[in-house]
Amino acid sequence: MSPKRLFRTLAFAEAVTWTGLIVALILKYAAGFDGALFPAGAVHGFVFLGYAFTAVLVGVNQRWGIGLMAFAVLTAIVPYATIPFELWLIRRGRLEGDWRHEPTEHPADRNWVNRMLRWFLARPVLLTVVAVLGIAAVFTALLMVGPPGGRDA
Repeated sequence: MSPKRLFRTLAFAEAVTWTGLIVALILKYAAGFDGALFPAGAVHGFVFLGYAFTAVLVGVNQRWGIGLMAFAVLTAIVPYATIPFELWLIRRGRLEGDWRHEPTEHPADRNWVNRMLRWFLARPVLLTVVAVLGIAAVFTALLMVGPPGGRDA
């Protein structure tokens, strides 16, 4: 899977889970049914973390600056903003190219972040396992802290 396809998939999934969360909120506040809120919120939260990880992973691979990577993550906070942002990236060619498995003459390729990226890209199963376990650990920690607005919100 190319960086473009991975980013596109997670950007779309993030928008879809926003829909589930919004529907659950409408059901809670308009119909008094809050049974859908926890599962919709949990799925959205997990996908949000996956999108954030993907934005950073793809951003490092595509040599985005820290600001653009941070903005990519921030787009997930606004409902559906990941879709126009992804289209903007495509129009500007910021998602073109494959994964960078080999170093080039680019100065950034010598730093530890890019070396680690290449090391993990050479081990895609390990990268996937570490990403899923890391996201699950952050997700679990956030669940223990509690939902935004508190448990009674």
